[in-house]
Parts: sequence; C-alpha cells; structure tokens
Amino acid sequence: MKILDKSAEVQRNIERKFSRIGKGKYSRILKMARKPTRDEYSKVVTITGLGIILVGGVGFAIYMILQVYLKIPK
Repeated sequence: MKILDKSAEVQRNIERKFSRIGKGKYSRILKMARKPTRDEYSKVVTITGLGIILVGGVGFAIYMILQVYLKIPK
C-alpha cells in the first residue's frame, strides 16, 4: 500500500468519525455547550486554584507531621 493510499484511508476514517458527532449520545451536550462568560471563567479559576492550594496544604501538613513528630527520614 502506497503512502498516499494509506493517508487517504486515514483521512476517510477521521472524517467518518467526525461526521457522527452530531448524531451520537453526546450531541445534546455539544449543542448546549457555549463559551463561558468572563465572570464564570474567573469563578472556575478561583475555585480550582483554592482546591489546588488546599490539597497541597494537606499534603504538606502530612509531610511535616511525618518529619517532625515521627522522625521519618526523607
């Protein structure tokens, strides 16, 4: 099989997959999806950042407990 034939087959497969996007189980979600407003985006970024800081803080607290109180080496 020549490289042009193979690339054409790959292209047909990709186009076939994308042609079914509007007809499958995710079509309603894709039709309802929209770009978030600036306010929505800033809220999502704030909440995500606070979550990352919280998880990092818990991990650091556990690390400090293990280091200071239980004297577990690095």
